[in-house]
Amino acid sequence: MIRQLLLSSRPLSWVNTAYPFAAAYLLTVREVDWVFIVGTIYFLVPYNLAMYGINDVFDYESDLRNPRKGGVEGAVLDRSLHRITLWGVVITNVPFLVVLVLAGSPLSWLVLAVSVFAVIAYSAPVLRFKERPFLDSLTSSTHFVSPAVYGFALAGATVTPALVALLAAYFVWGVASHAFGAVQDIVPDREAGIGSVATVIGARATVRLAFVAYLVSGALMLLTPWPGPLAGLLALPYAVSILPFWSITDAEAEGANRGWRRFLLLNFVTGFLVTLLLIWTWILTP
Repeated sequence: MIRQLLLSSRPLSWVNTAYPFAAAYLLTVREVDWVFIVGTIYFLVPYNLAMYGINDVFDYESDLRNPRKGGVEGAVLDRSLHRITLWGVVITNVPFLVVLVLAGSPLSWLVLAVSVFAVIAYSAPVLRFKERPFLDSLTSSTHFVSPAVYGFALAGATVTPALVALLAAYFVWGVASHAFGAVQDIVPDREAGIGSVATVIGARATVRLAFVAYLVSGALMLLTPWPGPLAGLLALPYAVSILPFWSITDAEAEGANRGWRRFLLLNFVTGFLVTLLLIWTWILTP
């Protein structure tokens, strides 16, 4: 059971939500305090168990048809674990949320509420934002950008045009990444009657949309102070990595998984380079 719950939380992606919060909070407060530790732990594990665990429970039927599921890209949770998973989400999330609310301000409460709502709304019955084309990509991007926004809000950061540009660039990058990731699931999603940006506009158009979005995200970084513009260059490998799928057909959509695996690898390389840029920014900031 523990192994399945761990697999459901996507350990490979833990850093993708904890890192944005930690970086935003640390760059603003410039010290490691108990709030930083609690927030980082929350966005590292409980947040991901909520995001992916809820998804695995309510996507069970489509996951059975999806050859990607059952490994690092997602668990196929046995029905007997569905109730346990949902209880696990509640038990692991609520205590952290209570502490973070007590430590925050009205603005941080609002951001945290939006973040948690997006996690639930993406997969939960009735809302099911993941089945609402284009809203699916917007919501998915919110999953990863909101921890950073929350980190800034919790730390009391000053809102500047440069900060808005930074977060906008990250958000557009997230939209591109989700859209491209949806391409590989076109066939099983259609068989399960699940809508997505990719099932609606098709594999070829989705890849091209993601390509343009990656370029836009990189361009937005040009509006940030040095060395921020260098981070804009990091969007280029993502754009280049999906070029081989420029003319992919819906029938070939499953083949986009090769590009998705490159995306997962790129995240670690990019994360290392972003860390170097953040250290540089730390040194340059008084």
